[in-house]
Amino acid sequence: MRQIVDVFDDCPQPIASAKRAYQASLKLGNTKGVERSRAVLAMAQALQDSFDDILEANTLDLEASRDMAVPELVLDWLKLTPQRLGATVDILQKLAELSDPLRRVRNADYQLEDSQTYSQLTPLGVIAFIHEAFPDLAALAAGLCIKTGNSIILKGSTEASHSNVAIGNALQAAVDHVGLPNGSLELLTAEHGTSIRDLVTQDEYLNLVIPYGRSSLIQQVVRQATAPVLKSSIGNCYLYWSPNASLEMVRWMIMDSHQSEPDAVNAIEKVLIHRQALPSSLSVLWNTLKEKGFEIRGDEELVEAFPQLQLVQSKEWGSAYLTRTVAFKLVDSLEAAIAWVNQHSSGHADCIVTESYQESRQFALGVNSASSYINASPRFSRNPSRGDSVFLGMSNQKGLRRGLISLESLTTVKHIVQGNGRF
Repeated sequence: MRQIVDVFDDCPQPIASAKRAYQASLKLGNTKGVERSRAVLAMAQALQDSFDDILEANTLDLEASRDMAVPELVLDWLKLTPQRLGATVDILQKLAELSDPLRRVRNADYQLEDSQTYSQLTPLGVIAFIHEAFPDLAALAAGLCIKTGNSIILKGSTEASHSNVAIGNALQAAVDHVGLPNGSLELLTAEHGTSIRDLVTQDEYLNLVIPYGRSSLIQQVVRQATAPVLKSSIGNCYLYWSPNASLEMVRWMIMDSHQSEPDAVNAIEKVLIHRQALPSSLSVLWNTLKEKGFEIRGDEELVEAFPQLQLVQSKEWGSAYLTRTVAFKLVDSLEAAIAWVNQHSSGHADCIVTESYQESRQFALGVNSASSYINASPRFSRNPSRGDSVFLGMSNQKGLRRGLISLESLTTVKHIVQGNGRF
């Protein structure tokens, strides 16, 4: 990591980084879009040029994590490949090509007499990204922040310490090379001994904290932070299977939702089945899923009818498996399914399979989720082939930052009143 000598060097590391990032944000927000795009493109090139160093560092992390018996799930999130790094480079290059998200002028909802009122998107300021494993997501978060004129502080987990430093060094060198303000990208490493609390309580300088990982990390940040938090969510998405729906559609939606890498953000892990469903259809679906490596579980009623199923414990309905595990439950009606989803779902992406337009509308409006999918796979993509968007993840909280975390999620609105000098 680069050594910076400035007036903040006598401060504890998280405070020093937060102050540098804050000072940088005051300048970065006023830079031209072409300058920020150039920086993102330089970040992509820096990752490309550092492939060997990053993969070597990642190997060290994997070896150390296996010795410490880190869960397989986290190892999967941690493991980098040339293809996975290449995908990150591609996303950064796409980001660089997108139009400037700032300075977009919008009509205001009101007008004052003898003046013109309008609004435009502006940067939030300083964003902290705290991630569990996922070293490549640090690069994507940094690209999104720089593109939107925000400075960023990166703090990764100890499992990815070598990878985080290798990626962080490459990104910082790129930002420095294009001449962005000092502090635009800060990296807190394991050697600093900085706790999550040390960082997320710097609300004097931080404008937003984005935690990414298992729910235990998210909740820890939410409990400790004094700065605003944008919660992300992974897994525990529900699907309601209407009695008039296609078995093949249900099968495809479940399997496809688990295909996104490195993390199946919108994976369908729970399925609510209308009681009128045919037992033969259930057996066909379960056998197909088992052949594809899925573990199948059921509620008490289903286990009694199908003893080969593993019984779902009550706490599982509100928790993410984050594996290829799907639990099934019988319900009496669409209304009962909606009520169950609203009580137990993670609330970021829930689905329905139905041939009824009325049912689809009732479900879409009734579930308390950020996104509703009707006869469509909820599979998540950070770099969708259609449209001019790049996504970091999904947020399940209500408010202006709900749903897909995109460039606009990292901006705020400024209202401007232009008078004509009359008083």
